[in-house]
Amino acid sequence: MAKNLLIVESPAKAKTIEGYLGKDFTVKSSYGHIRDLVKSEDAIDIANNFAQKYEVPADKKQVVSELKKLAKEAEMVWLASDEDREGEAISWHLFETLGLKDASTKRIVFHEITKPAILKAIENPRKIDYNLVNAQQARRVLDRLVGFELSPVLWKKVKPSLSAGRVQSVAVRLIVDREREINKFQSEAAFKIVAIFGKGKEAFKAELPERWAKQEDAEKFLKDCIGADFNVNSLETKPAKRSPAAPFTTSTLQQEASRKLGFSVSRTMQVAQKLYESGKITYMRTDSVNLSDLALNAAAQEINSAYGEKYHQLRKYKTKAAGAQEAHEAIRPTYFDAHTIDGDASEKRLYELIWKRAIASQMSEALFEKTVAKIGISTRKEELVANGEVMKFDGFLKVYLESVDDEEDTQNSEDNAILPPLVKGQRLDLQEMTATERFSRPAARYTEASLVKKLEELGIGRPSTYAPTISTIQNRGYVVKEDREGKQRSFKVLTLKGANITKEEKTENTGAERGKLFPTDIGSVVND
Repeated sequence: MAKNLLIVESPAKAKTIEGYLGKDFTVKSSYGHIRDLVKSEDAIDIANNFAQKYEVPADKKQVVSELKKLAKEAEMVWLASDEDREGEAISWHLFETLGLKDASTKRIVFHEITKPAILKAIENPRKIDYNLVNAQQARRVLDRLVGFELSPVLWKKVKPSLSAGRVQSVAVRLIVDREREINKFQSEAAFKIVAIFGKGKEAFKAELPERWAKQEDAEKFLKDCIGADFNVNSLETKPAKRSPAAPFTTSTLQQEASRKLGFSVSRTMQVAQKLYESGKITYMRTDSVNLSDLALNAAAQEINSAYGEKYHQLRKYKTKAAGAQEAHEAIRPTYFDAHTIDGDASEKRLYELIWKRAIASQMSEALFEKTVAKIGISTRKEELVANGEVMKFDGFLKVYLESVDDEEDTQNSEDNAILPPLVKGQRLDLQEMTATERFSRPAARYTEASLVKKLEELGIGRPSTYAPTISTIQNRGYVVKEDREGKQRSFKVLTLKGANITKEEKTENTGAERGKLFPTDIGSVVND
């Protein structure tokens, strides 16, 4: 019998680790939590300092009896559950349930499953951290108290088998409030003026910063521009730079995988779990943006050899989230020289996203030259503005550009256009000018990813709870994730060409939604 029994949470992890440790170690899995609060009212004794009553559920009895037998036969038991609050609590539950002794029990943690990380953890064991255990218990007690107090109210007032929860109820409320805000929203129209100057390759766009609320004002502006002279009043060219985003936390990974790969929050976590357990990435439940010195050196080496020294820039990021656990690392590849991995398509795509983001975080800024041209109109006091941008050095953009949610993408697509060579005082030829009716939009409905972002901003939930919360509110029927068709809306376009102004009415589809979260009727009632 092996002298050492090492217990982890998942069987996939157990297999990987056993390969690193050799014949002196037996590595077994607890399959997650091995006990939980009893299902009855007396699970928590409020009068007696919130004392808890735990039980081993039926489906875990066999696992527990096998672990008990192995623990008795081993000289040393190593508790190697994850290094967050849940993981610490699992170690404590194992210690209590298996009847382990302090002298023959060691607690170890690691946030990547690689041979050096496992061996280093074994060289640096510690005791169970009861502050973390108590933090997890406080959270579990709150969950149970909120659920047990509120759920019976819902059963009586709304319908049986509904549930309320400390995090899920807030998530439902955010979605209900947003839907009501959208339904109350009154859209306002205004006319946007865009002019096109020059021909062929020399053609470029300029916009009027002001918008006209009334059609007659927009029309008067176009009329005043008939036969007017257009001159470059001022030209400002200045350097600009863009910096890379920090490496991924749980929440930013969920957001970016949703935008770039179309993954749901729970799918992202399932795939990340596989990558972690097979030793490809570091621990995927984290709110830290730190990288270890080891990682910083490995990233530097990889950037210098793959792209050259001028692409490397050492960066250390600070976590903004309140209450973030800084001891952890951000999500990163375990080996930076592996640009891609073997695995199914989802694993490959998610891994490459993580690799690119982590590598880019240690790369140089991208350098641009931004030009702003202000164009005077001889018949009006307003000026048209043209923006141009030329990339001088790609830096981190060689590898990765962070996406933004389409609704939040307020940057004008014209911002990145390249302007032809212009000089101050130069006279410009107007090709055409349009005044297009545009409508204000309400705040966007939440996607799974933008809901996670909002919960994190509000300090609600933890990296480990985002995905289960979002699944729960959908499984309970409080929220649905779906596509909805928009409605046709007509808008007016006035076009000035030469000395003529034409008017036409066009139609566009508005309010179409893809993969957005909508409250159900029952969700709204439960929220109220």
